[in-house]
Amino acid sequence: MRFWRVLVVVLVVLALGAGALFATGTFPFVVVWLAQPWHGWDLAHKAPAPDYALDASWAARPGLDSPALFVPAGVENLPGERAVDVFFVHPTGYLNGGDWNSPLNPNSRTEENTKWMMANQASAFNSCCNVYAPRYREASIFRYFTAPPDIAKKTMDFAYADVLRAFDYFLEHHNQGRPFIIASHSQGTGHAFRLIQERIDATTLAQRMVAGYLIGLQITNAEANSLKTVPVCTSASQTSCIVHWATWGEGANPPADQLDRLVCVNPLSWTRDGAKAEASLHKGGVPQSGRFSIKIWGDDAPQGIVFEPLKAPIKALTWAECRRGLLIVAEQTGGPMDGLDVGGQNYHGLDYPLFHMDIRENARVRAMAYLQKALQDGPAPSASP
Repeated sequence: MRFWRVLVVVLVVLALGAGALFATGTFPFVVVWLAQPWHGWDLAHKAPAPDYALDASWAARPGLDSPALFVPAGVENLPGERAVDVFFVHPTGYLNGGDWNSPLNPNSRTEENTKWMMANQASAFNSCCNVYAPRYREASIFRYFTAPPDIAKKTMDFAYADVLRAFDYFLEHHNQGRPFIIASHSQGTGHAFRLIQERIDATTLAQRMVAGYLIGLQITNAEANSLKTVPVCTSASQTSCIVHWATWGEGANPPADQLDRLVCVNPLSWTRDGAKAEASLHKGGVPQSGRFSIKIWGDDAPQGIVFEPLKAPIKALTWAECRRGLLIVAEQTGGPMDGLDVGGQNYHGLDYPLFHMDIRENARVRAMAYLQKALQDGPAPSASP
């Protein structure tokens, strides 16, 4: 009997402790702390480097059956090879504490999240471009929450090294001198911006880059202005430039460190720091296919997520305004785009789906503008720097 009394007391104490954590808002931080990797930086935990000669190292590539080929219902997409390629760097899908970098397990929640990104993000470019999206040993979500500064840097450098190798393989074996778009989201945008900084800016490759859709991170005006030959886009048809936005709902209270610092290109008007663009300009959001798993505890076993074909676009869902460096939009709670708010009307998950048709149409416009200019001026140099 004494054992059971002690057990009851322990359970009561734990319950009261958990209640206190919930009441004070500390509980989520405790969960994150408990779920994080409990080892330091150790190459013994890393998966082998992807071999980009293999189909398995690509989440999307011409000839592969990928959700990146999804087209919204009712939208015409002509078959065949495109004159422009897109190199898409996906965001964080590895939300597990097994290591600081993804083990690239093909039978996992992480892989399902990668498929979500192909279906709901990379697919926006398949009308203009051949879509290439490498798998890479991405940084774990815990890199952003609990990693000490040295591990945070090492895990991002490790992931970026894969992205760089994939890009170089893409150029040498797939691109064949064609113009290309760089596209990305969140963690992928961090890697893509670094790629432009170190590999593209002030080289002949900058002349072949149709545009960079570097969306949903925290690209500051200072960082963008540091690029020598790649400006921020200021119009819908400008080429060899970059766009960026981070989406928040009208009632949001974003962190102070994001205000008045970030690049904001309005995806309804395609102007930098654009004034309010009315909902009549919104070409359409596309409800998500499947579900993105946000579970950060337990194992990384797959959840059996099914990715159905994309639904028809829904026009005029929102107005959009660049306000203090952030893209502010109409509240989407309860509407067809609900479910991708990461909290407090932070619409990070809606950066692509809410503007799917705007991105799709604009990528086509920029690609056509680039190709028309190339016909007039002659082809841009194809040699790597």
